[in-house]
Amino acid sequence: MRMPDHRWLVLRLEAPLLAFGGVTIDQMGVTRDFPAASMLTGLLANALGWERTEWKKHQALQDRLVFASRWERSGEQGVLTDTQNARLAASDKGWTTWGKPEGRDGASYGAPHRRLRDYHPDACVIITLRLDPEDDEPSLGDLAAALDRPARPIFIGRKPCLPSAPLRQRVDIIAPTAYEALQKVPADEERQREGMRALWPFGEGPDDGPEVHRVIDLPDLRNWRTGLHGGTRKIIEGIIEPWQEALA
Repeated sequence: MRMPDHRWLVLRLEAPLLAFGGVTIDQMGVTRDFPAASMLTGLLANALGWERTEWKKHQALQDRLVFASRWERSGEQGVLTDTQNARLAASDKGWTTWGKPEGRDGASYGAPHRRLRDYHPDACVIITLRLDPEDDEPSLGDLAAALDRPARPIFIGRKPCLPSAPLRQRVDIIAPTAYEALQKVPADEERQREGMRALWPFGEGPDDGPEVHRVIDLPDLRNWRTGLHGGTRKIIEGIIEPWQEALA
């Protein structure tokens, strides 16, 4: 039986640097290959102007997200690792997206505080996204409006990762699954005839066959009340090719 059609929001995450943060160990901040559900929740909440303390809103939004993503372009050099050195005092303040400085609660570091952060340079990732249930607030239209006129500056994963183009693509996608919605998004010309790396939720596209590389439990959910790891979701990594109709 064919699944019902849904409306999908199309996002283009493109920037000189992208960061899809994974599990941080000591001073090493790695990046995932694809955006995490928690990262997209924070990005959308930032555009909506929500406070970090409004954890119930964040949790409800994360629980409703259904999305797939594909690599449109990756930098030739692969992952870039940035070595950051900073001498921090308890009285130091930092920049925030609210446009006002934010103080620190931590201790002072007399010696330089060193850490490593991974980024995807000169990269572009396409996302198709819907909300389930569709009738709750915020609506898909609310998210689109917030991305067009965000309440605060938008960054993709980390504050240095400022987008180089509007995040919301003005493409109207109607499809039954996240995979088919992603297929309908036109690809960059040089990628139109190639299979692109992609990720989609289990049940929202093929789960076996030549398109599927692996099925895993991905730990990309956050408990927004505690700020800690909040569980896993079953996803599929594989390849996707745009429909021929999308290439016209």
